[in-house]
Amino acid sequence: MTHIDLNCDLGESFGPWPMGDDVSMLSMVTSANIACGFHAGDPAGILSVLKEAARCGVAVGAHIGYRDLVGFGRRNMEPTSAELIGDTIYQIGALEGLAKAAGTSVRYVKPHGALYNTIAHDARQAGAVLEAISAVDPSLALMALAGAPIVEQARAAGFKVVCEAFADRAYNSDGRLVNRRSPDSVIHDPNAIAERMLHMVLEGRITAIDGTEIALEAQSICIHGDTPAAVAIAHALREMLLSHGVELKSFIDG
Repeated sequence: MTHIDLNCDLGESFGPWPMGDDVSMLSMVTSANIACGFHAGDPAGILSVLKEAARCGVAVGAHIGYRDLVGFGRRNMEPTSAELIGDTIYQIGALEGLAKAAGTSVRYVKPHGALYNTIAHDARQAGAVLEAISAVDPSLALMALAGAPIVEQARAAGFKVVCEAFADRAYNSDGRLVNRRSPDSVIHDPNAIAERMLHMVLEGRITAIDGTEIALEAQSICIHGDTPAAVAIAHALREMLLSHGVELKSFIDG
């Protein structure tokens, strides 16, 4: 049976400002990328989400980012390697402490936003992040953009790499995500999203924004939890995959 992991960025609410419906999403995904406080999230909220993830049996990952609360981690930055190593270790360590208190543990790392897109192709920043993860726990898996250079860089360094596709993001023909500044960068129709992801899972290909088909190796599909239609997208995607015989399970389970 074909199987796939569904992951979602969660724990991004801050104080009285809610971001997404974490409880509903945790009932539908198999892995959760939990904010670590640098791009979003506060300790009390993160702890609450971790407890719910533990209750639902959802695998937990550290959603590390640039130190950029104001920009939600989506602004490009050029930290030194030493700064990026320290920031990465700090975030993973903080989430590990909260996860332990919640009765779960951190199993993988997924960078967020601008950091994710930068290290996909920037070998220096990618190397700093990989060095930091290895210093904390070399058994942690890395979730990365399918087809990006960091996949081979991380594998060469001995990491288990989980390649992911983005359910609601448009792709360029070179496999990169369409810049968020473009009005066509995000897809909003839940049914259209479900159909394109089913095609990706069954055929290993996805339609780029210019209409070309590109090959995509992916073991996980990301649903952005901060989009208004996140719950509807997750529901439509689950139903589409399950109805076509695709098993949903975390990559942690093999």
